Parts: sequence; C-alpha cells; structure tokens
Amino acid sequence: MLLQKLQKIIGYQFKKPDLLREALTHPSLAHEKGATATHNQRLEFLGDAVLQLVLTDRVYKLYPQLAEGQLTQLRAHLANRHTLFRRASAMGLGEFLLLGKGEENSGGRTRLSNLADAYEALIGALYLDGGLRAVRKFLLHQFAEEFHNVKQVSPRQNPKGRLQELLQTHDMASPHYRVIHESGPDHHKHFEVAVEWRGHCLGHGQGSSKKEAETTAALAALSALERGDLAAILPPPRPAASDR
Repeated sequence: MLLQKLQKIIGYQFKKPDLLREALTHPSLAHEKGATATHNQRLEFLGDAVLQLVLTDRVYKLYPQLAEGQLTQLRAHLANRHTLFRRASAMGLGEFLLLGKGEENSGGRTRLSNLADAYEALIGALYLDGGLRAVRKFLLHQFAEEFHNVKQVSPRQNPKGRLQELLQTHDMASPHYRVIHESGPDHHKHFEVAVEWRGHCLGHGQGSSKKEAETTAALAALSALERGDLAAILPPPRPAASDR
C-alpha cells in the first residue's frame, strides 16, 4: 500500500517493485534481518552517478557560455546533500523508509543522511527499472525550482576567494573550513563541511571530496550573505585605506 502511494507521488509505476523496496531499505533493517538481506547502498552508488549525469546535461545546456570549472560548481551546488534532503523531504520520502528498530527510535526518518541516501537510491532504482528517460523526467520535475533558483545566482569562478574578499570588507579575519562529518567507503566518500567566521557558522556544504564540500559551503555562505540572512553578525564595513 505504501509503495503504491509513493509511486503516485513519483509519477512512475515500477515494473519491478522489489527495486523500489530495496531503494527504501536502510542498512539498519538489513543488518537486523541477516547478512543475506539487501539494502540501498548499492542503488545509492548508482543513483549518485545517474544524478550527476542528468544534472551535468542540464547545466551544460542552461549555461552554454560557462567554462568547465563554473559548470562543476553549479552542479555541486545542485547535487549537494542538503538539496537532496530538501527534495526528499518535500516528497515525504521519510514516511516510506524501511528502518531497523534502533534507527527508527533515534529519529531516522528525518535524518539528513538517510533521506539524501534514499533519494539517490530511488534514482538508481528508477534508472534500472525505466532507464534514463524515466529518471530524467522525474529529476527535471523534482529540480524545476532548483534550476530556476540557480539561474538567479551569478556563477563564480572562485567562491572561496569571493567569500573571503566579501568578509574582509568587514574584518580582516579569514573564514575557516571545518569537516564536521565524513562517511562512506573509500570509493564513495561523502564530506560535510562548515564554513565559520568570527565564531559564527556561515554555511554548510556537501561533496564527494573536501574541496567540493568547501566550495559548496562557500556558495551557501555567499547566497546567505546576498539574501541578508547574515546581516546581524556582520560588523560595519572597514573604512577604505584612503579614509583612515
């Protein structure tokens, strides 16, 4: 019954429902059932690659004037785990997760890592069941708002340098990047980084490398600065040298 409900939300009917069930199965449940039980980590690995392909194709066509480095930054901004968490939460994916008792009792249905992982696993399951066309249709609908928002953001060649430049108009202190979470096997690492300045957290970023996570954290901080979300923590701008 729950699987039918989710398929209506997705807008796709699985020919092999076991793939959808596997995508929703957290490793904690598989561990409780025994070594032969399947869980969603393999599908997550596949889904991550398929997601990257679809997003790469989209930003490549949206921004024909951008160089490779700028396209990489935009893709990282779209594919970071906070974005996947938002998309998973918006479709109520937590309701459908199959969790072990311990994970269930510790709030696993709303945990960022669980939802982001299951979202990628769902993409992998869609790809195996319906091919790239089914995945593309799903993702272009899911990411319509994200694509619209990213068009409003002026792409930056060096977001970390730009962030430091903006902050140093207020204070000579430099931002600091700190790894706050690292997970996954060596071939599929996930890093979460916080960018901090004068004792305040300005933003978080996710990526498959520390560099990518730092870049997405800088982009998040720049977006927050542009929206005025961080105005309360910024001291008045430093006077220019000619004014001193």
